[in-house]
Amino acid sequence: MSTASASTPEGTSPANPSAPSAESTISPTDRTILEYLRSKGYKGAEKEFLAAVEKPASDDKGKNPEATAATSTTVSSEELVKSEAVQSQRPSRPGENALREPATALQELASLGNSTNVQNLISSIDAVGAEEILSLDPTDKQEGFRELEAWVDGSLDMYRPEFRPILFPIFCHFYLDLIQYGFKEAAIRFYTEFSPSLGPSHSATLHHLSTLLLPAHVQNDELAQRFRNEKYTIRMSRSGFDLLVGWLTEGVGGEATGQGEGFSGEKGKRGRAAMLRVVNNHLRFDVTPSSTTSVSLNAWEESTGLLSSAIPQANGNATLTNPNSFNASKGELKLGPAPVPEELRAEAERVMREQAMMDRDPGAQYDPQLYSKALAPQPGVVAPSPSDLPPYPPSFKTIDVKREVERVRDARKRIRLERPSTHGAASQGHAPRNLPLPSICAYTLHDVGEGVPCCTFSMDTSLMAAGFSESYIRLWSLKGEKLKGYRSDFQSSSIKDVREKGGDTTRKLIGHSGPVYSVAFDPVSGSAAPPRYLLSASADATTRLWSLDTMSNVAAYRGHQNPVWDVQWGPMGIYFATASRDRTARLWSTDRTSALRVYAGHLSDVNSVRFHPNSLYLATGSSDWTTRLWDVQKGSCVRVFIGHQGIVSTLAFSPDGRYLASAGEDLAINLWDIGSGRRIKKMTGHTASIYSLAFSAESSMLISGGADWTVRCWDVESAGGPLTKTRENGCVLSRTDLMATFPTKRTPVINVQFTPRNLCLAAGLYLSPEQR
Repeated sequence: MSTASASTPEGTSPANPSAPSAESTISPTDRTILEYLRSKGYKGAEKEFLAAVEKPASDDKGKNPEATAATSTTVSSEELVKSEAVQSQRPSRPGENALREPATALQELASLGNSTNVQNLISSIDAVGAEEILSLDPTDKQEGFRELEAWVDGSLDMYRPEFRPILFPIFCHFYLDLIQYGFKEAAIRFYTEFSPSLGPSHSATLHHLSTLLLPAHVQNDELAQRFRNEKYTIRMSRSGFDLLVGWLTEGVGGEATGQGEGFSGEKGKRGRAAMLRVVNNHLRFDVTPSSTTSVSLNAWEESTGLLSSAIPQANGNATLTNPNSFNASKGELKLGPAPVPEELRAEAERVMREQAMMDRDPGAQYDPQLYSKALAPQPGVVAPSPSDLPPYPPSFKTIDVKREVERVRDARKRIRLERPSTHGAASQGHAPRNLPLPSICAYTLHDVGEGVPCCTFSMDTSLMAAGFSESYIRLWSLKGEKLKGYRSDFQSSSIKDVREKGGDTTRKLIGHSGPVYSVAFDPVSGSAAPPRYLLSASADATTRLWSLDTMSNVAAYRGHQNPVWDVQWGPMGIYFATASRDRTARLWSTDRTSALRVYAGHLSDVNSVRFHPNSLYLATGSSDWTTRLWDVQKGSCVRVFIGHQGIVSTLAFSPDGRYLASAGEDLAINLWDIGSGRRIKKMTGHTASIYSLAFSAESSMLISGGADWTVRCWDVESAGGPLTKTRENGCVLSRTDLMATFPTKRTPVINVQFTPRNLCLAAGLYLSPEQR
């Protein structure tokens, strides 16, 4: 008497055990599919599948088997996934996988070809792929990731900072796998349960992943394909790596007593297999010989991420996976101040001597040392020679002399924001109690329709410009003067009447056909006089030059094929740079409408550009999480800064040319040493995206403004680190570089600037309670 098969639904026996079963004549591949349908309880699909495999078998009797084999086609596993993706985006079933339900699975598979083709399709997948597809259970990854998170959180305190970074790439791959195989609901549950624990530093990337809900989305998304095709680098100590490998293979090691249950049970084993598959195929471990305790908490992420394509390859060498190796290969940089032509310097000194004699003010007498000090490089910094600078006109103008004279006057009257060197706390990394803070003048825009993407102030604080989403620019006179342009209909006989009559303290500039994302005043006059030109960048893929004398557009620069996110003047005018969605930055001069240089290499949008104070280098911040430093004239990348865990949206050079600050959507400000390319420290405190950065004139203080409605002051020279409090001599001191926070009512701060005399200017758009 025959017994029921264990895989027979409900344990029932065949109706006629002695009769030959139809299942005995089907192929092993069809039998595997049949067993899978039974294990899932798909009775209707099982019946239809049996009927489908019996019919072709009877139809094929008597045919030449070699001809049948020749007509069958083999489909790769990639083609199978693509076929699933095509089926899943049919208009009749938007947002769902058409292969999810058993009633339609056979119909969809039948559309790929006859039964023989389906058999060849399944058999063409290797053993591991077939096992993964046939036994895929969306709860496996959930159980595996839960155990991994419990192990990381329960590990020893000394190892937890280096174990935490491994959670993010495994989470991303698990989520992408679930979407790729059509488990949309399981992917959403997985995301909802585990994404909050990954912290705010990955919020932008996690939000982007949450928008991928179909297999076709994964195939067509750039970031998802980077995760698929590149290995995610994770820095780890030798002892930490050994503990991780031991736990993944044996299920023990590293965690404190009682933390985690290990990979127990069938689901646990499959969860460990899924995790090992990600570790082996998609992760690369940068094992350092340094001990765990000798590495700072933030240093673990400096060499972490999708680095293989983010690091430029030097001179066709082997692939570099460490940014420090690339930076070291580029040699020393010239970061000192740009030399002032001797003729200009002599004329500026002569004018300052004359003014000192006319003023007869002992406090305002000319000090030659003050001017020389302003032009001298910092110790250990190499200054460029005149031949290193980009070409400039050989002769100087009157405004150049005024600018140099005003520079000395600004240095004399500047508000000092330097760290007092006499405080004992300063040498210990503590912020002195009486450290001077800047005065902040904030301008708030009200009743704006669609928004203000950008804003800036002129260096002499006489003008403010803002770009609007409605495609226009508005100027304001901060001194209450009327803005008048030259008349277009004046007569030569009335040369005294060339200015417009009337006027107002604000003007509108119209010319762009898309939102204006960046505006910049020309720096030629410095703080000695109002600027004469304004640059603007727009979504219409153009950059426009505006004359502030005529209040009109005088040139349009076309070359980018996508929106231009940022525009920035060179320190001496004439040259300017743009950043675009087309992944490039470009160098322009005002007298030409075509670009002089194209800086290509970023893997995503270039969001921000900034010139080094000596004009030799250009920094770019990108959505690929990296910042790069380019040689302006050669067009080559000379430094790459990797450490952000999100989009880099703003940059700032220190006036002394030694530091670069970068910030963005990972809510962190990174301070970089440009010479070595290494990160000095990471400053955290903002609770929303950071929009703008600015250094004080002494390079000792950094100001930041962001979407959390605050302006924050940071001490550049302190050691930084997490906020802790210690008691010394009865005084409570906080070991942190966040010196002060200035909140606004409901105004995201889109721009912060320091004047040459260290007054901080800030601007933003007030959000009414109804706005979100």
